[in-house]
Amino acid sequence: MSEDCPTVEVLALLDDSYARDILTATSERPMSAKTLSEQCGASLPTIYRRAERLVDCGLLEERTELAEDGHHYSIYEARLRRLSVELEDGELHVNLEEEREPDVADRFTDMWEGV
Repeated sequence: MSEDCPTVEVLALLDDSYARDILTATSERPMSAKTLSEQCGASLPTIYRRAERLVDCGLLEERTELAEDGHHYSIYEARLRRLSVELEDGELHVNLEEEREPDVADRFTDMWEGV
C-alpha cells in the first residue's frame, strides 16, 4: 500500500463495488480498461477513475502495452493479495499484503517480450 494513501481512503475505496470488481477481475489476470468495462458493467470513465485511485493507493499496477498497430494501452493487475483488520487495545489496525514486486530482470524480460 502506498504510504501516501491513508487507511481511511483505502477502506472507502474498498467499499466501492466498482473498485472491488476491478480488483477481483485483475486478480485472475491482467486486463485492459475496455475489458474491465465489459466485465464489470461500468463505463470506461468509471473504470479509469477507479483504476487511478487504486493505482495511487498501490492496490493496482498499471503498465503500458504496445498493440500491433503501434498504439499503446494500459493493462491493470491487482497488487492486493490479502487484507486483514485487527482490533487490539482500543486501536484498529489494517494490514494489506501486496503481491511481491517483480525483480528488474523479470520486468526487463516482460518489456522486451512485449516489443
